[in-house]
Amino acid sequence: MLPEKLYINIKSSYFELLKNGESMLGYIDIGRKIYNMQNPREVHRFVVFAIRCLLHPFRMKRLEKFFHSTPLMEKIAAEYGFVYEQPTRAFFYNKSTFSERATLVEEHMEYLAEHVKEQDFLDLYAKKEKLLWQSTDEGAGLRLVLSYHPGQRKEGLLSLVLSCDEGELYQMIFWIAKDRQREWSLWIGAMQGPNMENAREIIKKVTKRCHAYRTKNLILHVTQEIARALRLKHIYAVTNYGYYANNHIRRDRKLKTDFSQFWQESGGTPCKDLRFFELPLKEYRKTMEEIPTRKRANYRKRFQMLDEIDESILVRMKRLMK
Repeated sequence: MLPEKLYINIKSSYFELLKNGESMLGYIDIGRKIYNMQNPREVHRFVVFAIRCLLHPFRMKRLEKFFHSTPLMEKIAAEYGFVYEQPTRAFFYNKSTFSERATLVEEHMEYLAEHVKEQDFLDLYAKKEKLLWQSTDEGAGLRLVLSYHPGQRKEGLLSLVLSCDEGELYQMIFWIAKDRQREWSLWIGAMQGPNMENAREIIKKVTKRCHAYRTKNLILHVTQEIARALRLKHIYAVTNYGYYANNHIRRDRKLKTDFSQFWQESGGTPCKDLRFFELPLKEYRKTMEEIPTRKRANYRKRFQMLDEIDESILVRMKRLMK
């Protein structure tokens, strides 16, 4: 538990900082709600959260005002209190600023509130996933869902998850915000691969099941379909340099996936901001004339599978959208 003396000192400092007309926003109470106060590491995070709120009172007040601007935003903040924490931590991408992170959270929630039906919007932040597609043939079971879990909050605010019978294969974690041209865009903060025993064998089996279509290509393809279904204008993705973990002291943990190389292979182009690539909104599809004759039968099956997935995403996203 947090020592009562420390709790009183933090609260006292907060009142001292805001005594000149600023209201007490209750961040200490929010912190006690979102962190497990029985866990010493979580207690440390709580203290850091409270101190950073003290250091940025005016921006935090604006953030709180945003989440009290409508009954829907109040419900989102009540369900997902981490909207107040994410701006205070070095999340999303390398060298992100406090103000950038706060604006990012606001814009993401603003866009979803405007375009997604209220109950579906609330469901996503209550850990109720939205099924986009599942296989119906006799092969290994595959599922694609739109979901979110607080454990993904370092890299984004929503995720697309591809899973099989053995567990989760790939996740694309992203957020929605305006780019420098003020156009609404999807921003990929991370692509995570499988974390399970015999991962290579499982990926090999699923790739064969998908007619030699790589699973990471499939999760990117679905991300492109989602971006278009959400009526977004661009897709950006963090580079190796732009990955959020470069904010931190420990950099000895290598990325399992070379983001920059994969974005380039997928038709992406480097941005002037070295932290990001811009990716095409639609995957390039080879014509049959471009495919060797011996591979055409397999490609036809692959394209048929992708068309089925695209149709399912289109139908299910329409149900979610206003």
